Amino acid sequence: MKRTTFELTPQRSIREAFVEASSFLDGMRVMEPQRNAQLLLEHVLGLSGTSYYMALAEPFPADRRHALEDAINRKAQGVPAQYIIGEQEFYGRPFEVTSAVLIPRPETELLVEAVLKYGQELTLQPDVRLKAIDIGTGSGAIAITLALQAAAWDMYASDISPAALEVAARNAKQLQAAVEFRQGNLLEPFAGMAPDILVSNPPYIPAQDIEELQPEVRDYEPRTALDGGSDGLDPYRIMMEQLPLLSAPPRLIAFELGMGQAGNVAQLLRQAGHWNDIIIVPDLVGIDRHVLGIAR
Repeated sequence: MKRTTFELTPQRSIREAFVEASSFLDGMRVMEPQRNAQLLLEHVLGLSGTSYYMALAEPFPADRRHALEDAINRKAQGVPAQYIIGEQEFYGRPFEVTSAVLIPRPETELLVEAVLKYGQELTLQPDVRLKAIDIGTGSGAIAITLALQAAAWDMYASDISPAALEVAARNAKQLQAAVEFRQGNLLEPFAGMAPDILVSNPPYIPAQDIEELQPEVRDYEPRTALDGGSDGLDPYRIMMEQLPLLSAPPRLIAFELGMGQAGNVAQLLRQAGHWNDIIIVPDLVGIDRHVLGIAR
């Protein structure tokens, strides 16, 4: 009979606990059962990397049994491991994540790299700092990383969710990043500002496609960070409509987007008429996932 609740067999080694947990997750049809079992074991035991592998032959600590069972059962129900652990690495740094924020993805690191590359090409008068704004900051991963990687920039970030901004502010404090956070819808918090750089990873999933997402995304990540309207492009259109709120358009604009949306978003930038160089950047598997506009 198939088990639907994980209970660790007593007097197991850590290696045997891993085998038992990953087998249970596999039986519950959890994607990447071994990776998830190891992540949760490392979290429960407070081990990572070499220290985890060196401890595999040791007895599993009896006082951590219930913590592991709880973590594995939550994972079996579909809760993302990052929410159970409370953390996700981004650009080599640990970021707190809660159900109030989208879990940072590896492909977004490529957006950061593109902004750093083309942002450094922008020229200013001596002693004048670039102003950069991150729209829909969530955990603050983009804004905080840019602030730490480009210390000569003044970094600002916004989100419509107060709960998300609380997470972002804690991350900025923990990582000692200078970011000013503002609450509001897309560009509205920056009315009157003339940013040099605008970056955003907004909601871009078409509303009708959300139910087709894998359950741990659909059921646990915040809907407001996923739903991009009927075709997934509403946030990009709204930001283009809100550009007059700024005292001058950014000289560099950079967006992350969904599969198949690059052409449409690039066209929105062309129609706005502020950027004479439109660049499409693929992700690690060659899918066009980022569009940049540069005023040269």
